[in-house]
Amino acid sequence: MDGVFVHESSYVDEGAKIGEGTKIWYFCHVQSGAEIGCNCSLGQNVNVASNVKIGDGVKIQNNVSVYEGVELADYVFCGPSCVFTNDLTPRAKYPKGSAAYRRTPVGEGASIGANATIVCGHEIGSWALIGAGAVVVTDVPAHALMLGVPAKRKGWVCECGQLLGQDLVCGECGRMYCETDSGLKEVNA
Repeated sequence: MDGVFVHESSYVDEGAKIGEGTKIWYFCHVQSGAEIGCNCSLGQNVNVASNVKIGDGVKIQNNVSVYEGVELADYVFCGPSCVFTNDLTPRAKYPKGSAAYRRTPVGEGASIGANATIVCGHEIGSWALIGAGAVVVTDVPAHALMLGVPAKRKGWVCECGQLLGQDLVCGECGRMYCETDSGLKEVNA
């Protein structure tokens, strides 16, 4: 694994693939079959399960488990202690295994706040922003600002992270958007 930093307290199982420039910090475990892109950062105590796919430039903060069924596209941010699930009806006595895991794709550039919970089987759209402590129980449109328990759309956010007004023009970077069935789409000026 040339060009990859793995702290001596962490474990990377044989068969895991890790891209150049990625840093894996204290007490992490990357399981066999996991694929992590280039220039990612895994904070302290991160677990990446078997068969998980993580894109380039992803930042996963401390105490996050990325379970099988979760897919993180490029530039996703996972805040400290955010939670992913992968089984809607878990039972210790009746384990179902990976065949029952629900797919949870997280789109490019999406950010998930500290202590937020993403219930499996829902898609998080590109550049969406999930607030700290929110509980996501539905699909999330692209660029949506989701807050609360259960999480509801409370506005829209620009790719650069700024909240958008009703005109859907970013006051910070000038990007312009229009609303579509799947969320916001950038409009070329």
